[in-house]
Amino acid sequence: MNQTGIWYGGDYYPEQWLKSPDILKQDIDYMKQAGINTVTMGMFAWSFLEPEEGRYNFGWLKERVDELYKNGIYTIMGTPSGARPKWLSDKYPEVLRVDDTGRRQLFSGRHNHCFTSPVYREKVRKINKELAGQFASHPGILMWHISNEYGGECHCALCQKAFRLWLKKKYDSIDELNRRWCTAFWSHIYQSFDQIESPSSIGETMVHGLNLDWKRFVTEQTTDFAKWEVDALREEGAAQPAAVNLMYDYKGLNYHKLSTAVDVVSWDSYPLWYKEKEIFTARDNGLQHDFMRSLKMKPFLLMESCPSATNWQGVSKLKKPGLLKLAGLQAVAHGSDSVLYFQIRQSRGCSEKFHGAVIDHYGGDDTRVFQEVKEVGRELDLLGEIAGTSVRSKAAVIYDVENRWALEDAQGPRNKGLFYHEVCTKIYSAIRKAGINVDVISMDENLEKYDLVAAPMLYLFQKGMEQKIRQYVGSGGCFLTTYWSGIVDDGDRCFLGGVPYGLKEVLGLRSQEVDALFDGEVNHMVPAGGKGKRYECRCLCDLVQLNGAETLMVYEDDFYQGYPAFTKNSWGKGTAYYVCADAEQEFYNDIFHKLTEEAGIKPLLNGTIPDELEITSRESAGVEYIFVQNFSRNEIRLEKPLLEDLLQGTILTGDITDSGGINGYGTVVIRRKLTAEIRN
Repeated sequence: MNQTGIWYGGDYYPEQWLKSPDILKQDIDYMKQAGINTVTMGMFAWSFLEPEEGRYNFGWLKERVDELYKNGIYTIMGTPSGARPKWLSDKYPEVLRVDDTGRRQLFSGRHNHCFTSPVYREKVRKINKELAGQFASHPGILMWHISNEYGGECHCALCQKAFRLWLKKKYDSIDELNRRWCTAFWSHIYQSFDQIESPSSIGETMVHGLNLDWKRFVTEQTTDFAKWEVDALREEGAAQPAAVNLMYDYKGLNYHKLSTAVDVVSWDSYPLWYKEKEIFTARDNGLQHDFMRSLKMKPFLLMESCPSATNWQGVSKLKKPGLLKLAGLQAVAHGSDSVLYFQIRQSRGCSEKFHGAVIDHYGGDDTRVFQEVKEVGRELDLLGEIAGTSVRSKAAVIYDVENRWALEDAQGPRNKGLFYHEVCTKIYSAIRKAGINVDVISMDENLEKYDLVAAPMLYLFQKGMEQKIRQYVGSGGCFLTTYWSGIVDDGDRCFLGGVPYGLKEVLGLRSQEVDALFDGEVNHMVPAGGKGKRYECRCLCDLVQLNGAETLMVYEDDFYQGYPAFTKNSWGKGTAYYVCADAEQEFYNDIFHKLTEEAGIKPLLNGTIPDELEITSRESAGVEYIFVQNFSRNEIRLEKPLLEDLLQGTILTGDITDSGGINGYGTVVIRRKLTAEIRN
């Protein structure tokens, strides 16, 4: 790749403006003004690239790539499979998806195509090969953007057949499938694989093993399709990296599997700023940044964000002055090597005509948004040396989508919300508040490289997960888990003999009963010794029997008043903690301040971190970059130890105020030498 530094720009759709050459020329002038060095093109251009079957037209696209490159602007080239042309759907209706009730969809929207269809695969392969033939050797092409936001599922006959073959390969015999799916319940036993149908709102939804395996199958079909796309490019000599853009907290696919199809992970970030305090939104968004980075444990790309307001959220708020830069730099702080927007120029019609853009319908460069985009461009230019650096974390949160699939399909103990995402975010936020980097990982990841691992609500254990945790704690790790963990195996069958499965000795307890609280119902956790802070807990309260664990906190209310609510157990060389109830954020803030110290993890900066600051870091050989970001509209003053530690480095961007603070929505980035003391 020829482009160095941080990639800045976004999605660009020149095909919408081919009859307006003056606008296309003006766009390049505006991009250069704004410091834009990268655009993404082609994702939704199939109808322009192949207007009729087998008749290709790449002239307009090559002209754009050439002209942009001449002006110092590089291209991420998109494959157009995310939205097929009308002629393709009309001639080959099998490419259209069938819903779970058996109805074939009409030509519409996007993502309405079957990943199993041989016809669709072949048409995608051909257009991708044609694209690669045109652009594989072009010096202006940085990367291949594979499709767009993969998602959804198809229940057609082709997919049903593929699903049955997938199940046969996994289970070998129908007897084994029946055993693993517990189909003796309600007399749902299958006599052959040919009888199995995908879950359906007018059919089977109560066999949880079926539901879980269907989601796994959908992920594998999607991943295979993505690999099919990449392979087509490679066959024509396209050696540039391939990326796929993922979505916020998406439950439809296992992104850990999908990410194996590409070289680089990217994602589309559209936080609901101002719905709550900015720091709360920042923590939630930060978790997603770290999740995406942790998929490959290397820099990711922020592929889409909004320069202004979206048009599809329930309430589309404008970004207040300063937040655009703050949000973009947060992505960089967490490991992104880009800040890219949807979109460069606002479209004139259809569903996203009012979505924010760098250039709006007015078309001038004197708008507030355009001026802020320019300011972000200047800032990113100052931080170019950070591109390619890594994020090093000594703490991790297990946030696993297969666990979530099973957890939220379990039918108990609360069907009005188990709040898995929320508890993971609370724990993540508490570790971040302590000034510590966090990896967000799946059950597949190696735990041994971390000093602290939190596994909230790990309801489903993959095969061998209990052994992995036992090994981790036994060899000296600090481990925390919570209520409703270790309940079922990877087929969603309940473990027998007591839970958390395989960890009763490690945790020094056994879960006996779980009380589900009504919305609004509250219990409390108080210190076992009687002195100290009192915390609210809601939703779920686990009643445990101790077998060696130490009680740190107890329940204050209900018939289980005095029962353990938070415990600690020494096992092997390590320590295991168990949180029995859905505790409030303040509880996690307090305990992780202590746990990180116990685990020997030093904060990135010394001193007390104000509530609305986020501190993150990236590093390369011998150099560390510290980001201090103020997610408040008001100046935040830094206490002396924190300020002194911060000023040990060289400021790359941002300002410390005369009163020793950081301005509202401000970011300060410092470079400092990475010493052995800091690394340890």
